[in-house]
Amino acid sequence: MQRQAIAISKQLPNLNAMRALWLGALALAFVVVQAVMAQARPDSLAPLAEQISPSVVNITTSTVIEGRTGPEGVAPEGSPFEDFFREFQDRDGQDGRPRRSSALGSGFVISEDGFIVTNNHVIDGADEILIEFFNGDELEATLIGTDPNTDIALLKVDADGPLPFVPFGDSDVARVGDWVVAMGNPLGQGFSVSAGIVSARNRALSGTYDDYIQTDAAINRGNSGGPLFNMDGQVIGVNTAILSPNGGSIGIGFSMASNVVTNVVDQLQEFGETRRGWLGVRIQDVTEDIAEAIGLDPVAGALVTSVPDGPALDAGMKDGDVITSFAGVDVQDTRGLVRQVGNSPVGETVRVVVFRDGETVTLRVTLGRREEAEGAVPAVAVEEDEAPEAPATKEVLGLTLSTLTDEMRTELGVNEDQEGLVVTDVVETSEAYEKGLRAGDVITEAGQQKVTSIASFETRLAEVEEAGRKSLLLLVRRGSDPRFVALSLEK
Repeated sequence: MQRQAIAISKQLPNLNAMRALWLGALALAFVVVQAVMAQARPDSLAPLAEQISPSVVNITTSTVIEGRTGPEGVAPEGSPFEDFFREFQDRDGQDGRPRRSSALGSGFVISEDGFIVTNNHVIDGADEILIEFFNGDELEATLIGTDPNTDIALLKVDADGPLPFVPFGDSDVARVGDWVVAMGNPLGQGFSVSAGIVSARNRALSGTYDDYIQTDAAINRGNSGGPLFNMDGQVIGVNTAILSPNGGSIGIGFSMASNVVTNVVDQLQEFGETRRGWLGVRIQDVTEDIAEAIGLDPVAGALVTSVPDGPALDAGMKDGDVITSFAGVDVQDTRGLVRQVGNSPVGETVRVVVFRDGETVTLRVTLGRREEAEGAVPAVAVEEDEAPEAPATKEVLGLTLSTLTDEMRTELGVNEDQEGLVVTDVVETSEAYEKGLRAGDVITEAGQQKVTSIASFETRLAEVEEAGRKSLLLLVRRGSDPRFVALSLEK
């Protein structure tokens, strides 16, 4: 026992030494982490601002506005106020003479040969565009092209030598909480820098191709078209809009993501206009009740409500298909699909996977050009597999349905060949009313099968109930706008 105690006592100094060594290593690691964190968040943004400032520009636009025409006399002739009102009219352009209006904005140089990016609304309608550089030089710019859908415009100046410019970064790698810097010409005060963080990603405001980065970096009027930088001095957004009750910054600003902007800029440089891919379908999001009604799991994809003449119809796509994959990328919702199709090259042949009748079907679609297809009217498929019957009505699921007659077609303004059941009344306390169905809507499909009579509707309803479905999927048309609505069958 004594020998064992002596052995343990001899080991204690070694254990203490190892513990001290371990604590020392831990302390050193802590110091290193602190140093790395300090390096990741610099004490000053001045070096970054000095690096990127020369590429940021102020933009002044000038527009000739026709003089207003209005009553010649506001005050009675001979009145003591006659001269005052005449002076007011002259100053306001009421004398009919054209006057010149100016506006201010921001932009940034993206190439040494003078290409400049800004917002479309900054230069929209401008007769003259003047670029002021950070060093005070001024040059007149030429408009290369615009894209109102993303509010992006591309300008060009001719300089005597190469211009300082900034590169685009990958906006998809920007994380909520990352530091960002905004630069521009707020309220016409000249070059200004503000800093903040990425507050949110993938914001949508009102446009089809919206993909905004939300930031709390101060953005005010005049900042429009200016760049949003990451800490590497790369542009990850174009400052476009603010949310504000008073017109000033309250820390909610929006910058169009650079991955959207670069695609637009490339097309404007090459063609002077955008050329977006076009699939040729009308779609809506898949909801949980719609997914249950068609047996789709998981709840995702874009539900096809109409297939007019175009690429999708040529490839064999049908009403009621759910697009689950486009060009190898899973489709989560309609917004994601529209953006992906729009960013695809015109004329490219892509694989589109659809969910149809409980199975997946792969189609090969050659994309058209969206700009050429704007205003296309959806085709209406006509199926005359049942003999016409006398007008009849049926009350089901909170709806009163009636067969379409020629008189009803005229009253509703629908195509004379349109088949289906017209909704003549909707119970206001029903699920159908809550989901937006109204008198005058026309139901053309039930259970993903066409209905042309009350009898065919009852058949579809019975088939869905026998299959154990909890809801019935209806294709409803209001005017030329189709959409799917799922109504619960549970009592």
